[in-house]
Amino acid sequence: MTARTFLLVFALAFLASPHRLTAGAPPAENAKIEALISHLENLKDATFIRNGRDYDAKTAAKFLRGKWQANEKKIRTAAEFIAKAATVSSTSGKPYMIRFNDGSEKPCAEYLSAQLKRL
Repeated sequence: MTARTFLLVFALAFLASPHRLTAGAPPAENAKIEALISHLENLKDATFIRNGRDYDAKTAAKFLRGKWQANEKKIRTAAEFIAKAATVSSTSGKPYMIRFNDGSEKPCAEYLSAQLKRL
């Protein structure tokens, strides 16, 4: 994804975010969170691993949006979203992982933190 495309997704995510007027994070942070989730949702040839099971990008994005919504009062920044909702399973304590097409794996938190820096 080019920087221009990422910025466009960021702007559209801000406008489309159902969370942008909630009591949790400020609107700019909500937009960053939604941009991160949208980025994951649109990853091609990536598998998301949660509690030892594989999920596609759409399912992973839906899950993270739900986890964000469930914790919205505790999440005020995109960095807090990564730490509190996109790092580990609250059930098992296992880290969320992303497996890429080449077979490499990266912790979801590490991947999202790098994407957040690009914002």
